[in-house]
Amino acid sequence: MTATSCVTQAPPEPVLAIWRAWSLNPTPAQRRALARYVTLLCQANQKMNLTAYRDPDAIWLHLITDALSPIPLGLDLTGQRAVDVGSGAGIPGVPLGLWFPQATMTLMEATQKKARFLARLGTELGRPFQVLAQRAEVVGQDPEHREQYDWAFARAVAPLPTLLEYMAPLVRVGGHLLAYKGSQAEAEQQQAARAMQILGVELERITPVQGLPYPRVLVWMRKVRATPPRYPRRPGRPAKRPL
Repeated sequence: MTATSCVTQAPPEPVLAIWRAWSLNPTPAQRRALARYVTLLCQANQKMNLTAYRDPDAIWLHLITDALSPIPLGLDLTGQRAVDVGSGAGIPGVPLGLWFPQATMTLMEATQKKARFLARLGTELGRPFQVLAQRAEVVGQDPEHREQYDWAFARAVAPLPTLLEYMAPLVRVGGHLLAYKGSQAEAEQQQAARAMQILGVELERITPVQGLPYPRVLVWMRKVRATPPRYPRRPGRPAKRPL
């Protein structure tokens, strides 16, 4: 695939059909911004191996549409401060940040080559994303970020018991956590019951996403109590010894 073949102006018809079924209606500005992101990601992926999805149509379906799937289910980030934990190539934080330009979106990605790509994206897209090239265990103990966010998002990062220790310390009491999961979401939620209790999180709802050609289940949670100061534990500990 050449850089030219990466250029896209609009989603393919199968994606548009899903959006219509969801009543997801982007403005011209939103559509242009998302298309530019798809082009940039496709081009960068030829050199950096940022994602397994190589062509624009696959990126539109498996990354962009996936990232936007909470919006028809009620997500509104207008005026909110949000963080994408383990952002990777920018999913879901970049599409959500482009859809909600009045949100403040932070992209957290410890892999340096991916963090550098995310930093360039902000310039290319004219969107002031804050990029943190650090591990969640470090950021979660930083007073500048601890319990400062209205929303935390994560997709394809870790099982829920581990993921909660990455996410919960970042969210203010009364804020929300949203995990993008697959068909094992309910089982993971049950396994994470102890972690939720310890970290001050309660389950709100689990919603399967309809209309996608792959399983997507969203786990919506709310921060109800301050997270104890010892969490997150030192880097690597949440994955090796989940709560």
